Parts: sequence; C-alpha cells; structure tokens
Amino acid sequence: MSELDPEDQKIITLARSARARTGAAEGAAVRDTDGRTYAATTVALPSLQLTALQAAVAAAVSSGAEGLEAAAVVTGASSVDEASVSAVRDLTASAPVLRADASGALVETL
Repeated sequence: MSELDPEDQKIITLARSARARTGAAEGAAVRDTDGRTYAATTVALPSLQLTALQAAVAAAVSSGAEGLEAAAVVTGASSVDEASVSAVRDLTASAPVLRADASGALVETL
C-alpha cells in the first residue's frame, strides 16, 4: 500500500483521538474543501442517533462546508455502514472514505 497523504493521515489521527477520548465504538473526521477539519464520535441518545461519520458531516455542514475532500472512520467493524457513506456522498460524491483500525492503520478506501 502506498504511503498515505499527510492530510489524510491527519483526519485518521483526529478520528482516532476522538474515539479514544470518549470511548466510543467509532470516531470519524472529515476535511472540507477549504481544508477545515471536523471530528466526531457515535451519538447514541434516546432522541438522536448518528454514526460517527454522520455526526462529523453534520458538524461540517452546520459550519458552512459546501463539500468534502475526504472522510475517515476509525472502527473495529469490518466495514463502514451505508448510512455513513451516504452522508459523505450527499455532500461530495467523489470524496474518499478511509476506514482505519484502532491503531490508525488504513484498512480500506471507499
């Protein structure tokens, strides 16, 4: 596997840090087309449930992001769920979604 772009490594690190800080099942981060980054974890409230990636996309959109350059999810799951990928694709159809394991190692790019 080729070396990861430093900006992509940064969003993996942000996602991993968010996950570790809260003890959540997943952490995610996105980079918008202006280079700003947003990190989030899984939200599991009685009245609101979001995947980590949905929450990161929501944070970006609520801050005025009009598009995404890339997204990252740190998870122990064997795949990124469709709802998470759809949230990214709703904003930018071609943005790569990076799935990394708990150590931050890239597992796949969607």
